[in-house]
Amino acid sequence: MSQISPSEDIRSVTDLKRCTREILDHLHATGRPVILTVNGKADSVLLDVRIYEKHLQAANLAKLILTAEQDVEKGRTRPARNFLKEFKRAKKIQG
Repeated sequence: MSQISPSEDIRSVTDLKRCTREILDHLHATGRPVILTVNGKADSVLLDVRIYEKHLQAANLAKLILTAEQDVEKGRTRPARNFLKEFKRAKKIQG
């Protein structure tokens, strides 16, 4: 996603009502968010759904990494070799 262009990516809610298709086409073509204003102040942000999904995936991954980092900080770790032996035994995997 490229940098926001204030002249192209900041639009009023009134513009959105009048030019919905144009604004959505621009949003999809550029991949950049559109900032909507009400009375000249930023109010909301429109995102392409594919970009939004990528943000959700990144946020979910960050949560998983945070949990893992906390486990490491608190010493809740074990050697991979031990884990793999237990895993193979539990799943009845040979080798």
